[in-house]
Amino acid sequence: MAPVLVLIDIQRDYFPGGRFPLVDPDAAAERAAELLAAFREAGLPIVHVRHESSGSGSFLEAGTPGAEIDPRVAPEGDETVVVKHHPNAFHGASSHGGPLGEALAAHVGASLVIAGMMTSMCVDASVRAASDLGWKVTVAADACAAPDLAFGGVAVGGADVHAAFLAALASAYARVAPVAEVVAALRAPA
Repeated sequence: MAPVLVLIDIQRDYFPGGRFPLVDPDAAAERAAELLAAFREAGLPIVHVRHESSGSGSFLEAGTPGAEIDPRVAPEGDETVVVKHHPNAFHGASSHGGPLGEALAAHVGASLVIAGMMTSMCVDASVRAASDLGWKVTVAADACAAPDLAFGGVAVGGADVHAAFLAALASAYARVAPVAEVVAALRAPA
């Protein structure tokens, strides 16, 4: 069965000038756009996930420009858009795993290719949930971005946050590969 592309939260607040800019989000969005173009070219299924926060003044607040999907990866035509309110895109009461699980119900048995923002939050939570629900997952590593973080007085740069979370996902939850490798596999003769 053909893979399904799931683009998670590539929204304007994560870019320069937004309420929560990540490290190198433009590079990640460009790679995500390449991935999206390859899936469109192949006529493969695509699901866009958009986070909406209800907190006043927070980032990705519903109805604000920052909550809009970046134009480089904006949905077209009948591509599915799922709105979520939790880091895990599968969170919800459905036995399939919330609105994302319901959107993917017609594709049971397919593999998922996941890209988006933030590597350390919504991508991580959603990839782990997908794996727990039995999906075979590939994370497009260079089509994701993470923030600078700090814990216990230790500053951790976004590139290190990104690498650490991808390393953890690769150890047990997903195949992690660059966009070029994912696209080459899509275009390879069957």
